[in-house]
Amino acid sequence: MSKRMLGKLSFLVGGTFGGTFGVFIGYYLNKPREVKEWSPGSSYMINLPSKEKQWLPQVLAPFGGYPGPVHDALPRKAYYSSFNRRLHHPNWVFEHLTKDSLKIGEGVDRKFSKFREDSDIPEMFNAKLTDYIRSGYDRGHMAPAADAKNTQESLDETFYLTNIAPQVGNGFNRDYWAFLEEFCRKLVLKEHFKDVYIFTGPAYLPKKEEDGKWYVKYQLIGEPPNVAVPTHFFKVILAVKENDSGKLHALGCFLLPNQPIPHNDPLENYAVPLNALERTTGLRFFENLKEETVPLCEATKCELIPPHKWISSDEREKLLTDQEPKKLIS
Repeated sequence: MSKRMLGKLSFLVGGTFGGTFGVFIGYYLNKPREVKEWSPGSSYMINLPSKEKQWLPQVLAPFGGYPGPVHDALPRKAYYSSFNRRLHHPNWVFEHLTKDSLKIGEGVDRKFSKFREDSDIPEMFNAKLTDYIRSGYDRGHMAPAADAKNTQESLDETFYLTNIAPQVGNGFNRDYWAFLEEFCRKLVLKEHFKDVYIFTGPAYLPKKEEDGKWYVKYQLIGEPPNVAVPTHFFKVILAVKENDSGKLHALGCFLLPNQPIPHNDPLENYAVPLNALERTTGLRFFENLKEETVPLCEATKCELIPPHKWISSDEREKLLTDQEPKKLIS
């Protein structure tokens, strides 16, 4: 199977995944890909000049430089974020989960963390705390707070608004999306994948209206309107572990509507081909990966279970300290 032919050859997008329309992907690229190593806490870009951090190209224009778009590069302790100044939320956030990164530091607690505006972003382009007040949407983490409990600083950094996008609360952010986040941690803690690389971000998909035409419509929150509300969210997961023949690379791409999703909906219902997701978002993921991949839902059971039902805090800490993998009864 091609690395990029992951999922169905066509997939449903729009208002719901029940079937507003299908998008057919006519070709799939097979360019070799290689994972570029990045570990939580990496500081290889932290001290770069601001123009380099913002990836500004050189433009031969008089009386000024490159006008944009500028996508701010924001390396943090536990994740790496690219911020969109027009939509006022991340383009994407990257994480590298390991047993070490998921260890909970002594005294680290979410109760000490507060949502905050990001001073690394110019004031006129920043998302505001007031944008979310009485908006009807949750401040949805792209890199989850529960992935960054190694230190209090790492945890606090997940509450920057440059790691946040508006998400429907009940039925999505507090339910199905949270179960998906726990599933990603479970790949390390229970399924014994050594490295789990994750890209998370928003998407804006079209919907066919009554006039027969296709429109991309999304809400803005804030007063004045400031932060865009995505129609969908994605996760691209590359999970790696040793097996009898060497290393197993399992790849899963999931695209979920920003709306309540029934708890019993199979995660496979939201699996999409990698090429389709890239074409939809304008992004490229793991572009240099050379190794053959298998679909994630073939390498492991893609089952979403409420976090408290599959592992207790004591069991989680034991898994993080055990040297040898042991079977956990959930």
